[in-house]
Amino acid sequence: MAVIISLLRGINLGGHKSIKMDALCSVYKAMELGDVQSCLQSGNVVFTAKTQSLKSLTEQIEDVIEEKFGFHCDVVLRTSSEMKQVIANNPFAKRRGIVPGKLGVVFFKEAPAAESCDEVLRVKAKDENVHIHGREFYIYFGSGMGQSKLFAAIARKLTGTTRNWNTVTKLAQIAERLEVSS
Repeated sequence: MAVIISLLRGINLGGHKSIKMDALCSVYKAMELGDVQSCLQSGNVVFTAKTQSLKSLTEQIEDVIEEKFGFHCDVVLRTSSEMKQVIANNPFAKRRGIVPGKLGVVFFKEAPAAESCDEVLRVKAKDENVHIHGREFYIYFGSGMGQSKLFAAIARKLTGTTRNWNTVTKLAQIAERLEVSS
């Protein structure tokens, strides 16, 4: 059984695309996914599955969410081992003074095109740094995410979903507990 972390994009923000987490978990359980657990109210679900194709599973989850809740929602999946690698690849890990709540990881279904990455890297913003690693962008928002030039540039060009570092590590911990118990 694979332990998988599901990240939904753009739900429960400002009253738009609202999904209660117990209803979302019910959808995953109805799909016969196991050990379903939500984390926070922003569309994070950790579960076990027999599937070998994350792409196919992503499409199934998106279809069921649209059918059940009446709107499309992009879903990004990572296996437990991929999430551990996200943590291991953190380019800010040894940097002093990093506040975990100001460090974000933008997760993409696929690695963004080189020209999009180059455009993001050209954005110069005070107190903000971005590192691109495959399907993830690591961004440190020194002054917070609310007025971020980098985040705005990414949102204009690319479709991903962002989690702060505290959430990333919490999801990895939940996934690790599921691995141990499975």
